[in-house]
Amino acid sequence: MDQKTTRDPAMTDVARLAGVSHQTVSRVLNDHPNVREQTRLRVRAAIKELGYRPNRAARALVTGKTQLIGVVAQNSTLYGPASLLSAFEEAAGEAGFAVSVGRVKVLDRESIAAAVERHRDQRVAGIVVIAPNSSAADALADVPAELPLVTVDGDPERATPLVTVDQGVGAYDATTHLLDAGHQTVWHVSGPTDWFDAAGRVQGWRRALELHDREVPPVMAADWSASSGYKAGQMLARMPEVTAVFASNDHLALGVLRAMHERGRRVPHDVSVVGFDDVPEAAYFIPPLTTVRPDFAAVARETLGLLLEQVSEGESARPRRTIAPVLVQRESVAPPA
Repeated sequence: MDQKTTRDPAMTDVARLAGVSHQTVSRVLNDHPNVREQTRLRVRAAIKELGYRPNRAARALVTGKTQLIGVVAQNSTLYGPASLLSAFEEAAGEAGFAVSVGRVKVLDRESIAAAVERHRDQRVAGIVVIAPNSSAADALADVPAELPLVTVDGDPERATPLVTVDQGVGAYDATTHLLDAGHQTVWHVSGPTDWFDAAGRVQGWRRALELHDREVPPVMAADWSASSGYKAGQMLARMPEVTAVFASNDHLALGVLRAMHERGRRVPHDVSVVGFDDVPEAAYFIPPLTTVRPDFAAVARETLGLLLEQVSEGESARPRRTIAPVLVQRESVAPPA
């Protein structure tokens, strides 16, 4: 009996037949865009000839380890981190991995270190840390260098492999959209100051105003909740010069909408409002909210690809990957009265 009948074909067999690396086979299986079409067709032909099952792709990459990826995330219902986690679990499952999620109450050094150690005890292939604030980023300094690790929405100044939504581009597009509608300037209700997402959105907002030679109003600092957006909105609603507001997430925008309504300032007739995240309810706000939509599925796929590159090659050729979001136009923006 020959070898082909005694075991199922492995990724090594596909790579050998197609004349490519394990990494290239993995990219084809995960529909990675950076593969030449001719190479993609050759890999697909080898898969078909061997009868290779794509969900075994991850197994060949992690010989000697469990088919498990560890994720460290804060125990939070915030839309962005929760959506990223869900999208990553789906992407990993499609690639043949199970995911073990270590949820922590706070993203501090002690909690993250403990979660990483629990994952190492499980002999995970690698670890993903959803690290959106500065305390989480500081804790990554303690992670062993030999452990494959990718951070999501982490500190852009650190050397750790990182995948993130381009917060600055999203904020720039939102602000420019309001300026293009005819508003002289745009006020900003920001997220927490220690979150990298919030900081990136402030930078994008400010850059748009400066490049258009417009006044940069003071930032209205808040957290991510609708209640804090409402408080900021109460202040903005009393200021007749405010005709356009960019909120750092959709829940903040919802609070602003409520505050404007209570003061008799109509959206978008008197004040235009744009959010960020495109939560499922955004299309049903009154009025339906113009917002910025991150591609969480793309972030998840890039995160998995970056992690698998480390597992198979020991390092990544491109340790930073940034995913541009898109502006979703609805009915909360209009020219100023």
